[in-house]
Amino acid sequence: MEINILVDEGVEADLEPSWLDAVARQVLTAEDVGARTEMGLVISTDERVQQLNRDYRGRDEPTDVLAFSAREEADGLPPFIPPPDGVLHLGEVIISYPQALMQAEEHGHPLKKELAILLIHGLLHLLGYDHEKTDAERKMQAREKELLGLIEGGSQ
Repeated sequence: MEINILVDEGVEADLEPSWLDAVARQVLTAEDVGARTEMGLVISTDERVQQLNRDYRGRDEPTDVLAFSAREEADGLPPFIPPPDGVLHLGEVIISYPQALMQAEEHGHPLKKELAILLIHGLLHLLGYDHEKTDAERKMQAREKELLGLIEGGSQ
């Protein structure tokens, strides 16, 4: 698995990329994603995430996590054609570091737990989970809880 982690300029954070990498690997392994998989993780500012949310989702507001799949068809656009390298290119998860800090404080848990929650949520979106309908939302929330338990039990 190749997990490319980028911390955007302007993010003042003491992050452990190796820990983020381990969390992503645990989720992808638990979801039975093969070893020939590639994805990106960006830890960003509120301003950048709001800009992406506005430009790509039509919502001019900050949010905690965005997932941009390289496997889905976008409305009105042809499907993404994967390169013939045999690697499953999942896409990118983008997390707002300021939102993660705020939500960790609101929920009274460590920042690492909040980052894990957001990363799990984004990865599940890349893997096709959704929460637009009640049944799908329940399924996604249950899987998020299971994966968080796996991560908390193994790496914290």
